[in-house]
Formats: sequence, C-alpha cells, structure tokens
Amino acid sequence: MDTRGLLADAFHRLPPLVRHLADGADDHLLHTRVDDDANPLAWLLWHTIRIQDAQVAELAGREQVWTAQGWVDRFGLPLDPEDHGYGHRREDVARVRVADPGLLVGYQDAVTAMVDDYLAEVDGAELDRVVDDGYDPPVTAGVRLVSILGDAFQHLGQADYLRGVLERSR
Repeated sequence: MDTRGLLADAFHRLPPLVRHLADGADDHLLHTRVDDDANPLAWLLWHTIRIQDAQVAELAGREQVWTAQGWVDRFGLPLDPEDHGYGHRREDVARVRVADPGLLVGYQDAVTAMVDDYLAEVDGAELDRVVDDGYDPPVTAGVRLVSILGDAFQHLGQADYLRGVLERSR
C-alpha cells in the first residue's frame, strides 16, 4: 500500500463511524450536555466533519463542501458560514442544533468524496509542501492530513463514549 492508499483508507474509516453515531439519534442523544461546558453529540459530529472539510479544502485550494454544495443552508445553523467550531464557547456550542442526524451522515459522505478527489492528485511533493511555517518544524500537507485524522478519531471516540453514557442513563 502506498501513502495515498494509506491516507484514503484512514479517511474512509470516518463515514461508518459517523453513520453509526448518528443512526437513530434523537434530540436527547444529539443535544444533551453532560455539564454546561461539555460538547453534545451533534456538535462533536458537526465539528469533526467541518474540520475535515475546512482543512482539506484549504490544502486542495478548493471551496469548502459546506458552502459549495449548500450544506450550510441545509443545516441552517445561526453561525458564520466559515465557522467550524474551533474556539467555541458554551453559547456557540448550544447554537449547533441538528434536527435530522441524516444531515451529518450526508455531509460526511460529501466531504469524504472531496477528500478522495484531493488524494487522487496527491504525490510526494504535495505531501512535503509546507503549509504552515509558523511551527518548528514547519507543517507539511502530509502532517496536516495526519493531524486532521487524529483530531477526527479523538472527537469520534468522545462522541461514541458520550452516546453510550446517554443511552445507559435513560
């Protein structure tokens, strides 16, 4: 397996996880916060997908799926269209309300298709391209992709734990 295949395999592990976590989730499961500063399931899933979208679109030099394919309108969140959840305070988190968990699944699938398009063009030179020289060592596209995946798997693990706690507390 080459690097492109490895990255594609890792990114393709995300949609089934999102689908599993969103499947059958009602308002209680989607929006309950275990304390005032905790992130609910809907926010964790939305943020995980938004980060993939925003960061891979930037790497690829493309418009985010969120705006290009109208997901921003389908979700109808009272947030800036560029918002992806980073730095949200508790009141910002509370504004992320998702009536239909199928939106999260559809958005993740659309983002994965965009990631696939980008990865189809990736070669060693692209993975070595410096995308942020504000760090030592500078961040390359390859390092950014691994970081996106690490963030996604962490948030999806949090979401899985949260959903389990909420289901057992009923």
